[in-house]
Amino acid sequence: MSTAICPGSFDPITLGHADVVRRARSMFDEVVVAVAHNASKRALLTPDERVSLAADALADLDGVRVVATSGLLVDLVRDVGASAVVKGLRSGADLDAEHAMALMNRHLSGVETVFVLGDPALAHVASSLVKDVARHGGRIEDMVTPAVAAAVRRALAAGGEDGR
Repeated sequence: MSTAICPGSFDPITLGHADVVRRARSMFDEVVVAVAHNASKRALLTPDERVSLAADALADLDGVRVVATSGLLVDLVRDVGASAVVKGLRSGADLDAEHAMALMNRHLSGVETVFVLGDPALAHVASSLVKDVARHGGRIEDMVTPAVAAAVRRALAAGGEDGR
């Protein structure tokens, strides 16, 4: 059985993320979506909220599970027996940002990173932009699931990225 990991902060998970996970699932028997907690970043949503929202957004996919992680990705790769890391790319800038991480993960564990080109219709969708649009009262319902949109709006109303 082949297993891949799709890591990210997913703050929040977007339809672009879900598209990459769906396509990864078509290539691997199992996909583990690893919701990373990075203490150096101020997240809008709590780690538990991000895990729950990702699980909800991907609930229709068999062979996909969502886990929280806070350590090195290569440790999770070993723990779940993954043969690859899958990352989505929207542009060359994404490749530039992911390149060094892919090489480091291979150096540390031998695991390869598979890059999946994002759906061009979703190339403009990024978690940071979703939060910014919502912060300014814009419509985000065509970029995230209804549950994610509601959670983002609740978090922003409660004070958002101010040390939640």
